[in-house]
Amino acid sequence: MKQPYIFTVLCLSMLMIACGDDKKQTVEDVIATSNAEIIKEKRVSLVEEQQVLLDQIKSLDEALSKYDTIKKVPLITTFTAKTEIFNHYLEIQGNVTTKNLIVITPEYNGILTNVYVTEGQKVSKGQLLAKIDDGGLGQQVAQLQIQTELAKTTFERQKRLWDQNIGSEIQYLQAKSTYESQARAVDQLQQQIAKTRVTAPFSGTIDDVITDQGSVVAAGQSQLMRIVNLDNMYIETDVPENYIRNITKGKNVEVNFPVLGKTMVATVRQAGDFINPANRTFKVEVGIPTKEKDIKPNLTAKLKINDYTNENALLIPQSIISENADGEQYVYVVNEKGSNDEGIAKKVIIKTGRTQGDIIEVLEGIENGAEIIKEGARSVEDGQTVKVINL
Repeated sequence: MKQPYIFTVLCLSMLMIACGDDKKQTVEDVIATSNAEIIKEKRVSLVEEQQVLLDQIKSLDEALSKYDTIKKVPLITTFTAKTEIFNHYLEIQGNVTTKNLIVITPEYNGILTNVYVTEGQKVSKGQLLAKIDDGGLGQQVAQLQIQTELAKTTFERQKRLWDQNIGSEIQYLQAKSTYESQARAVDQLQQQIAKTRVTAPFSGTIDDVITDQGSVVAAGQSQLMRIVNLDNMYIETDVPENYIRNITKGKNVEVNFPVLGKTMVATVRQAGDFINPANRTFKVEVGIPTKEKDIKPNLTAKLKINDYTNENALLIPQSIISENADGEQYVYVVNEKGSNDEGIAKKVIIKTGRTQGDIIEVLEGIENGAEIIKEGARSVEDGQTVKVINL
């Protein structure tokens, strides 16, 4: 009887020792046993321990939220919305031109016998620039003038006799007709001779002498010289038709000449009323001050034309605007701001207008004086406590 009792006690002792050792065994030790029952028991034990730890952590978090006086809140910067003047500009490219820039062509066929000007020479309106050989028209005029003088004398004598009722009426009319026809013939030849004289159509500068003296020229075809006047230059550009109400005469224009590195302020001197059906644009002319002598025709210019002005606009950076799933734009403002510079972030739906660079006009949603979140706007949530750290 004694031996079975001792065996039972030994078994119980070994079981108790095994249970105690199981809690001390590592996961690696349990896996090394290759015993599925022991591995299952170890997993169940760890899951139970994990749940206990999670419950304890949750209790600690609840206690911290209740008793911790130092809270971590997002740090943001803000700016105050204020009404100001907003000028929107249409940016477009144009070219410098002038109506006083032409290439002179002859009105008469012949040899260019004389060129009286040189490149760069200033000339006055009507000044003789060149002469074309008249082909003997001068001699014909001289002969016709002699015949005209004789016809005139004959007519005057016949008229005196007719006034005294001497002679026949037919003689008087024939003398008158002969004189008038001779006078008209002289005028016609003189007009032809006048075409051999090339004169300046306006005052300006000879920019280029194209045809040399002694060359044969053809009426309306040969290019003799180029004359330009820089006193009435302007910039011409094509503006899309949807701006026809906004781009009007007198509008301010900021003009930049990239090649010259020069910027100036000008005005629209003419806005066309005709829409080009090919590209749906209308012509706009921007005057250039006459003192700008370094500006030349065909120079490229970049124009910024004021097409919209709001005297009381609320402007914000486009970078702080977000958009929700419905396509609505919104920003965050700070409400209930305390003495410690902490407040509540509130999402505000806005309606925007025109943009200029990174600035956009707010039409609805924000009032004058609202404190708008700038830096940190995309990391806060509606109703969240935030701290303002404006410097």
